[in-house]
Amino acid sequence: MTQPRPSTREGQAGLDALLADPSHALVAADFDGTLAPIVARPQDARPQPGALPALTALAGAVGTVAVITGRPAADAVALGGLEAVPGLVVLGHYGWQRWQDGELTAAQAPPAVEQARAALPGVLRAAQAPEGTWVEDKTHALAVHTRGTAGPQAALDRLREPLGELAARLGLAAEPGRFVIELRPPGVDKGSALTSLVRERAARSVLFCGDDLGDLPAFEAVRALRAAGVPGCAVASASEESPQVAAAADLVVAGPAGVVALLTAIAGRLRN
Repeated sequence: MTQPRPSTREGQAGLDALLADPSHALVAADFDGTLAPIVARPQDARPQPGALPALTALAGAVGTVAVITGRPAADAVALGGLEAVPGLVVLGHYGWQRWQDGELTAAQAPPAVEQARAALPGVLRAAQAPEGTWVEDKTHALAVHTRGTAGPQAALDRLREPLGELAARLGLAAEPGRFVIELRPPGVDKGSALTSLVRERAARSVLFCGDDLGDLPAFEAVRALRAAGVPGCAVASASEESPQVAAAADLVVAGPAGVVALLTAIAGRLRN
C-alpha cells in the first residue's frame, strides 16, 4: 500500500522520526470524522472499516497509540470496540477523562458546566432555536448541534451569539465545530491533552489525525512540540465542512477512509 507524503518538510521529518524509532513514537487520532464517519446521531457512529485492525497493528509496533475525543471516553470505547486494541489510551472530554486497560478515571466537572446545563434551555428558547436543534450532554461539556435542522449553517449562525454570551457569563469557552457549538471549560482541549500524553510517555515523535475545528489545538500542539525538539506530523481527515483543518495540516487525506489507509500503510512499513 502506498503511503501518502506530507506536503511540509516539518511533517515529513515527523513521519521519518516515527518510522526510524517507533518504540518511542506516539500516534493519536480523533474519533468522529477521523476514525469514524460523521453521522446524524452521535450514538450511531461506528469505526471506518479497517480502523480497528490498523490501530491494533500500530499498537504492536509503536510506543503509544491513543484516541483523543470530545466524547465521553467510555462512549468512544463502546461505539468503536476500542477495548480490542491492546494498550490503547482513550482521552475523553478533551482530557477530562481517561480510559486505559478497562479502567476509567475522570476529573470532576466544574460548577460552571452545571450552571450552563440549567440555563441552556432558556437560552435556546429565547434565541428561537430552529426545530431539530438538540443538546448533547457530555458531563464535562454541553454540545448544541444544528445538523438536524432544515438549515444547519443558518441555525448555527443564529445561536453563535447567545451561546457565546452564555459562555462568557459563566467563564466557559464556546467552541465551534461541524454544525455544533460546544460549551466547555477553557484551557482544556485536545492540544493540552496531546501535549500531556507526549510528556507522560516521553515520546520522541508524534503523529495526530483530526478533522474538525476542535482538533486545531492538537495541530498547534504538534507545531509547539516540534519547536521544542519533538518531531511531529499533523494529519487532516479532509471535509468540506472544515477546510481550515486541511489548511493547517502537514498531510491531508480523504476522510476516515484516508486516515485508515495511512495508519495501515505506516503499520505495514513498520512490520516490514
